[in-house]
Amino acid sequence: MSGLDRPGARELLDRVLDPGSWTSWDTPVRQPEPRTEAYDAELERARSRTGLDESVVTGAGTIGGRPVAVIACEFAFLAGSIGVAAAERLVVAVERATAERLPLVASPTSGGTRMQEGAMAFLQMVKISAAIEAHRRARLPYLVYLRHPTTGGVFASWGSLGHITAAEPGALVGFLGPRVYEALYGGPFPTGVQLSENLYEHGIVDAVVAPEDLRAVAIDVLDVVTRPREGLPEVQELPDEPLADVPAWDSITRSRRDERPGVRRLLRTAASSVTPLQGTGEGETGPALLLALARFGGAPCVVLGQDRRGQQTALLGPADLREARRGMRLATELDLPLVTVIDTAGAALSKEAEEGGLAGEIARCLAELVLLRAPTLCLLLGQGGGGGALALLPADRVVAAQHAWLSPLPPEGASVIVHRTVDRAPEVAQAQGVRSLDLLRSGIVDRVVAERPDAADEPDAFLGRLRQVLEVELVGLLEQPDEERLAARLQRYRALGLA
Repeated sequence: MSGLDRPGARELLDRVLDPGSWTSWDTPVRQPEPRTEAYDAELERARSRTGLDESVVTGAGTIGGRPVAVIACEFAFLAGSIGVAAAERLVVAVERATAERLPLVASPTSGGTRMQEGAMAFLQMVKISAAIEAHRRARLPYLVYLRHPTTGGVFASWGSLGHITAAEPGALVGFLGPRVYEALYGGPFPTGVQLSENLYEHGIVDAVVAPEDLRAVAIDVLDVVTRPREGLPEVQELPDEPLADVPAWDSITRSRRDERPGVRRLLRTAASSVTPLQGTGEGETGPALLLALARFGGAPCVVLGQDRRGQQTALLGPADLREARRGMRLATELDLPLVTVIDTAGAALSKEAEEGGLAGEIARCLAELVLLRAPTLCLLLGQGGGGGALALLPADRVVAAQHAWLSPLPPEGASVIVHRTVDRAPEVAQAQGVRSLDLLRSGIVDRVVAERPDAADEPDAFLGRLRQVLEVELVGLLEQPDEERLAARLQRYRALGLA
């Protein structure tokens, strides 16, 4: 993308906001004292060139009819650098957004701290970060769109604190600008490291989005993160379906069919306003896990699901579970229900998994999930092998597909432990009570969705029934008081197996 294709702050607002909805919050700025004549001249040239009085604009508007607050940089004004006046404008806007309970949309593009103001400008990162964190702790969405270039103190403060972060294609995004690196270290920075596409691959940003596509993406995100928890459309309770008494090994065999619908098809067929997210936000991606925002009917949620397709090349590992924990945090901070989808033959057994802390990540997922303040719904969609499956199980409600199963190990592994051979796996599976009907009778599962006779043979019809069930369950959870729901969840798992 050439420089001519990159919009400035005001052009970006025109592209993303509903026409005529923008209201500026900016008031005249007061530049700090003392200043040099040279700096005053630079400020005057920047004002003349851009028609702006500072490097940031702030205000409010609507996107798809939903009110938002906006803070955006203008790179043409002293390289979008942030000094005392710009920082104060940003913080006042963030504080106002928090007070008015508005989602905050930020679009940085900056060389970082304004060097003409020295250490005082540098320290402005602290108050900006504090204001953003206060907004997040108020359970208000903070959405970031990184534009070319975003570096230095801007990237290391409000550019890196988004709940959801997208970046402009081909944008230079990094902490230390390449020109500074070359001057300090006598050589060029490695090619491609600080490109938005590379950050996406490493789980730092959730998406690379062209400016012309940003409005559509923002509408989908806001349709989930700002959807009210109260006043959802009424849903009718669904009757329990008759379920065929299928042997455990038959269900296990069916759950492994390549044609069986997984979490990707579930989202594509049964959900709306789907926004896939990428990685932990901290430099890792989990190829075996899918994280997304979505709606099932009128019910918004965060979805984190074990991906059948991703596990064809990489079994569930520590990075996947760290990404799952990011999903848990998002659900809490955005005040959204969490839907977990279990579909795994088992966690990775490897040197890398052990050294990456797989057991600890399973433990942390269990601890965080069972105590999560957000409403939780688990969907046991297919295979439920071992600790990798259990890590996403504890929930207020658990729904299972008819041929889904849950076992401490894949049945072949359990057979080896008990009988020293894999040949008795069908017998062990039946004895362990791993199938959905057994899980329903034991209280591990609350509802089973029928397969007629196999989801792989009727995927769209099955997913249509599943969509109805998920919406009913989510609406029911949202109607319960948080403390009452959490207490019931803890009691459920405290008493499991004691009746």
